[in-house]
Amino acid sequence: MSTNVQTEIQTEIAAAVEKRRNFAIISHPDAGKTTLTEKLLLYGGAIHEAGAVKARRAQRHATSDWMAMEQQRGISITSTVLQFQYDGYWINLLDTPGHQDFSEDTYRTLAAADNAVMLEDAAKGLEPQTRKLFEVCRMRGIPIFTFFNKLDRPGRDPFELMDEIEKELGLKTYAVNWPIGMGDRFKGVFDRRERKIHLFERSAHGSREAVDTVVDLGDPRIEELLETDLYYKLKEDLELLEMAGTEFDLEAIHAGELTPVFFGSAMTNFGVELFLNAFLDYALKPGVRRSTVGAIQPTEPEFTGFVFKLQANMDPRHRDRIAFIRVCSGKFEKDMVVNHARSGKTVRLSHPQKLFGQDRESLTEAYPGDVIGLNNPGVFAIGDTIYSGQRLEFDGIPMFSPELFAYLRNPNPSKFKQFRKGVSELREEGAVQIMYSADEAKRDPILAAVGQLQFEVVQFRLQNEYGVETLLEPLGFSVARWVEGGWDALNKVGRLFNTAAVKDSWGRPVLLFRNEWNCQQVEGEHPELKLRKVAPVVSGQEPEDI
Repeated sequence: MSTNVQTEIQTEIAAAVEKRRNFAIISHPDAGKTTLTEKLLLYGGAIHEAGAVKARRAQRHATSDWMAMEQQRGISITSTVLQFQYDGYWINLLDTPGHQDFSEDTYRTLAAADNAVMLEDAAKGLEPQTRKLFEVCRMRGIPIFTFFNKLDRPGRDPFELMDEIEKELGLKTYAVNWPIGMGDRFKGVFDRRERKIHLFERSAHGSREAVDTVVDLGDPRIEELLETDLYYKLKEDLELLEMAGTEFDLEAIHAGELTPVFFGSAMTNFGVELFLNAFLDYALKPGVRRSTVGAIQPTEPEFTGFVFKLQANMDPRHRDRIAFIRVCSGKFEKDMVVNHARSGKTVRLSHPQKLFGQDRESLTEAYPGDVIGLNNPGVFAIGDTIYSGQRLEFDGIPMFSPELFAYLRNPNPSKFKQFRKGVSELREEGAVQIMYSADEAKRDPILAAVGQLQFEVVQFRLQNEYGVETLLEPLGFSVARWVEGGWDALNKVGRLFNTAAVKDSWGRPVLLFRNEWNCQQVEGEHPELKLRKVAPVVSGQEPEDI
């Protein structure tokens, strides 16, 4: 490649990176995540009318929830990727599961995100699920934007909500906009960036973009547009924010130390567009990724990417398997030939797709920060690196400690082939972790999950997609730890009580404990035994066959 051509490509990539933004939404169930997702798409022109998530008669299902089980329950079980354009930017929204028993799919999606939007219900504030996901964001040091939702319903005091984040998460807050009223009296927000009041008109269930009236703080029309007590309350609140609030600091936002705070109502569209505009200004663009050969800049001319998610049967008509690839550097082009780091093989990347929930359209190119879908004929596994140029591997995606374990039985021997195929593909996809008894005579797989719903999803999908009925036999353990030093280290210790030794899909020893207390007891009695909550990252090694 000549120097001029290389410079041209780098200039093209740099311009694309400037216009890319990528984020995942983290929230507790029922905070309104799917509704907010749809309203962002509405403003991006990606959909023309937002369907409310709750199953009302004659309403279609939410765009991002495609699996039959999600549609039955009105929840997001899997993560999908939604790419849309807004104001000259390409936005990649990584939609994470929003149910009580979220799975590792959420952790993996955060590995591909550059920013996170923490969505909270203004009546409830911080909730357990949000805290768990916040910790994963903190581990990765990614910027967090906070959106307090459902201001059109009665809620807690805005100062109290911000104070809770500062005290409980140790995260400084800066209010980018401020609510005017709450519940039935929620009239709009004051935008501190532009120093303007935005008053909204309600539309039917917020199915279209909100119409807002914009006025300056001292505009005489305010007296006609806003009740006197709301106006004076707003002025008092703003004075208090100026005196006692944190100062705006973009570097602190990018370091994950300060969260910009927004107030609004996704259901009625109040404040959604203001949030989107500020997000584009403050969010991190696609950045550097760590690899075995050092930091990889997004503007480097050689293409690199990693697989953060696999999904089978997104389109029931085609029995397909899709690998979701996060582009990290260079330019992706259709039919390009790349190296697959784990196997050492070369792979042609044909039939790339731009993903939009269940809908696809083929694409010819993509840039750092984008997510592309590739048909996966059994080549890709989660955490795989693909590259052109010098050999490298990105940091793998860790597996976290499961909390529920059960033998998965196949009561029908004639369905053994389908059972094996289904379990193998669901494991590959990361729907659940698969472990096995250390006793070779016991060949039934052990499902290991973060939440009960993962078990239900696996059984539901084995039945629906592979035609296999299964039985679950729960095991009485709730803690898993990987053994450093492998089987040799474990064998030296001798017999352990109240534990079970099993092996993961890569044949590595995992100890299962009944509870945390049992685990601490074994660690206390055997200090030479080093146990890990997170599995060592695997590279260059295939999992064992079922």
